[in-house]
Amino acid sequence: MRAIDLNADLGETVDGVPTADDEAMFAVVSSANVACGGHAGDDLSMRDSVARAQRHGVAIGAHPSYPDRPGFGRAAMTMDAEGLRESVAQQLAALGAAGADIRYVKPHGALYHAAGIHPTAAAAVVAAVADLAADLGRPLPVLGLGDELARATRAVGLPFLREAFLDRGYTASGALVPRGAPGALLSDPDAVADRALRLVEHGEIVAVDGAIVSPDAASLCLHGDSPAAVAMARAVRAALAAAAVEVRAPW
Repeated sequence: MRAIDLNADLGETVDGVPTADDEAMFAVVSSANVACGGHAGDDLSMRDSVARAQRHGVAIGAHPSYPDRPGFGRAAMTMDAEGLRESVAQQLAALGAAGADIRYVKPHGALYHAAGIHPTAAAAVVAAVADLAADLGRPLPVLGLGDELARATRAVGLPFLREAFLDRGYTASGALVPRGAPGALLSDPDAVADRALRLVEHGEIVAVDGAIVSPDAASLCLHGDSPAAVAMARAVRAALAAAAVEVRAPW
C-alpha cells in the first residue's frame, strides 16, 4: 500500500489564544510541527500538543523559529551563528521538557527560508538538532526545503526529508510564491486534495504559471492556521483513502 506523511504546523498559541483548531487537526494529520516558543507556543500549549499527539497517534516534530513572537516568526533576523544555535536549542529543550518525544525538526517561517539558502543559518540550525540527536542517542531527521539545509543536515550524518506544501503556490523554479503575492495561498479543499493526489501519484505540482514542479516530497504540509485548514485536511485524507494511500509518519 502506498503511504505519505501529512504534517501541519500546530500548537501555535499566541498570548494564550490558539491560532488553529488543534483538536480537529491532530485527528487528521500524521505529523505535527509543534511551536516551541520562538514565534508562538508556551508551556501549556506544548503540553496540550503532547497529549493530543499521544491520543491520536501523531508524531511530534519541533518547529523552532527566530525569536520573533511579535512577527510570528515571519520577520528575517540577523543573528550570529552561536546565538541562533542557542535559540534553536532552547526551543527544542522546551518542547522536550513538555514531554514530547521529538521525532524530527522543521524550522518555521523566516528561519525556514533562511536555513534553506544561507549556509550559516543552515549550519546553526543543524548543529542544535545534532546536539539533541546525540542526547537522544538516535538520528533526528530534519524536514524542510532548500539545498543548504539539506547539505548541512547530511554533512552531520542526519536524514533530510523534503516536503511539499498543499496550500501554498509555487513558482516555476520550485520556490514558494511570497505571501501577499497573487496565487500565494490555496484554500479550496477540492483543489488541495487534487494536488495531494497528483503529488502522490505523479510527484508533480502545477506552478502558478502552469509549469510543472517535481518536489520529491516525503511529506505533505498544510498550515494549521489557515481558515480552511480543517476542511482541506479532511478533504486530503478522504481523497488519499479513496486512492488507497495510507497517511503515515515516516519517522
